[in-house]
Amino acid sequence: MTKRIAAIVLIFVCTSVAWIILGSVTNVRTFRQDTRLRRAVGELWGTVQRQQAPRIYYQTKTERKVETTSGSKTIVETVVETVDHPLTLDGSEITVKLALDHRKKGLLWYSTYDVAFHGEYLIINNAKEHRDIIFDYAFPNLKGIYDDFRFSVDGVQISELEPTGGIIAKKLSLKPGETRTVEVAYKSRGLDEWWYLFGEDVAQIRNFKLTMLTDFGDIDFPENSISPTTKEATPEGWKLTWQFSNLISGIQIGMMMPQKLNPGPFASKVSFFAPVSLFLFLFLMFIITTVKKINIHPMNYFFLSAAFFSFHLLLAYLIDHIDVHLAFAICSAVSIFLVISYMRLVVGIRFALVETGLSQFVYLVLFSYAFFLKGYTGLSITVGCIITLFVVMQVTGRIDWSKQ
Repeated sequence: MTKRIAAIVLIFVCTSVAWIILGSVTNVRTFRQDTRLRRAVGELWGTVQRQQAPRIYYQTKTERKVETTSGSKTIVETVVETVDHPLTLDGSEITVKLALDHRKKGLLWYSTYDVAFHGEYLIINNAKEHRDIIFDYAFPNLKGIYDDFRFSVDGVQISELEPTGGIIAKKLSLKPGETRTVEVAYKSRGLDEWWYLFGEDVAQIRNFKLTMLTDFGDIDFPENSISPTTKEATPEGWKLTWQFSNLISGIQIGMMMPQKLNPGPFASKVSFFAPVSLFLFLFLMFIITTVKKINIHPMNYFFLSAAFFSFHLLLAYLIDHIDVHLAFAICSAVSIFLVISYMRLVVGIRFALVETGLSQFVYLVLFSYAFFLKGYTGLSITVGCIITLFVVMQVTGRIDWSKQ
């Protein structure tokens, strides 16, 4: 029995090495593709959208004298400097609609989205003198596409706009106490995340309201983003509202698009954890054949291990072409067919169907399916291991191992 156990251990180790190689190859294929395909998706669909809050300021000019020396002569020049004085928006009312549209490239799914943005900004001249206040609007992405773009002041659309460096600057002439409402709207596309940024440093935010409508229910907020003040479920997804009357904060508003199960990382992860499922299967088969006094040669264990490996090998290359769930079902059927059709020749149809087939379904199919259960994979595998241990302990409790 010692030689038999040693042979089974050697088969297990060799198969585990093969799985490590397969998982590594799948990883390399996936991340090589990601570097290339993410760039291609970004060129076609756009990248992460980071919408900056408009910047308003007024300017003053100051003169100062600069002395320069040319040989024995001293030249005094008067230099006029323009100084920007930042102001705070007196109100912001923004509506954002996000429509998710997953797109598959190679072994990866990318979370692309359509965004419809509409913002109204209130500007009040609180000074006692007349001021020319400049309204700077920056596009969220220099290479983005902005359809149906509208820029209006007090309801009057401005048709002649000349963006410079991705920024539109509009000078507004305001008397003391006078108010202006600037409206910005567009439709665009992005990837993975959408942000509304108040600035790089701590900023003051007055009378701010942002309403976000999503057509997806699985919402998540990126790091360094503030959660909404109210959430309301809708038939399509969520209505999220951020509303502040007078807030001083360096936190931004962000939304992370739901990530679809990526076939490449999924196949790689299943391959890396496959030795655990094979160990449990071989362990259970060894115990069952020992208890029932069925003689199975190590070569039989070799072919069983090869049938297990065929599941992961076929899965790694089939998911390139079809849905991951369909690929999983096909690979499961192929592997179980190989095992049952082989074991019926070794020990008979009943043992092949019941003990072998059922064990493979549990430790290959259900074990691998646990990786679909996001957040519960580890718990599912742990419960399966504990149940296996319990069953084996109950079955072998009366065996005198010294006689085996």
